[in-house]
Parts: sequence; C-alpha cells; structure tokens
Amino acid sequence: MMRLARSVATAILLLSTTTLGLAANKVIIILDASGSMWAQIDGRPKLEIARESLRTVLQSVPADDEIGFMAYGHRQKGSCEDIELIVPPQAGSASAISAAADSMKFVGKTPLTAAVKQAAEALKYTEDKATVVLITDGLETCGGDPCALGKELE
Repeated sequence: MMRLARSVATAILLLSTTTLGLAANKVIIILDASGSMWAQIDGRPKLEIARESLRTVLQSVPADDEIGFMAYGHRQKGSCEDIELIVPPQAGSASAISAAADSMKFVGKTPLTAAVKQAAEALKYTEDKATVVLITDGLETCGGDPCALGKELE
C-alpha cells in the first residue's frame, strides 16, 4: 500500500502545474481506471485505494475551486484513446466526481501522458493557473513519457 501511496504522491508532485495549497483555481483530477488497478495490495484492490485517495484529494481542495474529473481505461479494454473528461471543471463538483468514480469500470490501458496533456490543455494551462492531479498505479502503457511532459508543463 505504501508503494501505491508514494506513486500517487509522486504523480501529484510531478504532474501538478501548481500546488493545491497555493490557490489554484482550476483543477482536473485524473483517475487511472485501467485493468491493472484490479491488482491487490495487502488484500485490497488498488482501485479501492485509488477511490479513497480521490476522496482525500477532494477534501483538500477549497470549495470555490473549479474541480473537474477525467478518467482513462474505463470504457475500452485495449485502447490508448480511452480518455474522457467526465465532469468539467466547476465549483461544487466534489459529489459528482465521487459518484462518477464509485461507478467507474476498470478495464483498459494506461495512457497517462496523453490524459495529463489533455487535462492541462482543457484547463488552458498556458493562460491560467491550473493543477492536474493524477491518481494512478504509475505505469504508462501507451508509449508516452510522463516525465518529459511534466517538464513541458512547468
């Protein structure tokens, strides 16, 4: 469980264009809904740990921040294109995000780099402060380079 928690924390630190505590106004949280999230840590599926992490993140974001929710791997088993903005960034969206995550299927691949790029672009990160929070078990499976993207987005 600690390894997943470290992966989540690393992803959040690496891929955030600003820190949540520094008054970011727009946030998109990306949930890894790939099939690998069914693997277990200490008898618990990673997807349960990820949903719990999501709820923790939602509690830490100020209520007036515009929070959106994106997922990948939740609709198609072998697709690197299965990325969807499910809840557009808006204030007061925490309950809609939690409900979407709770009903999510975990079936596909892990196009995390493409998802982070899409989220940053949806937030217009070059024009406004924006934060992308990635909750994942950490392995890109679609050929992207998340570290290079993180540097590009800084």
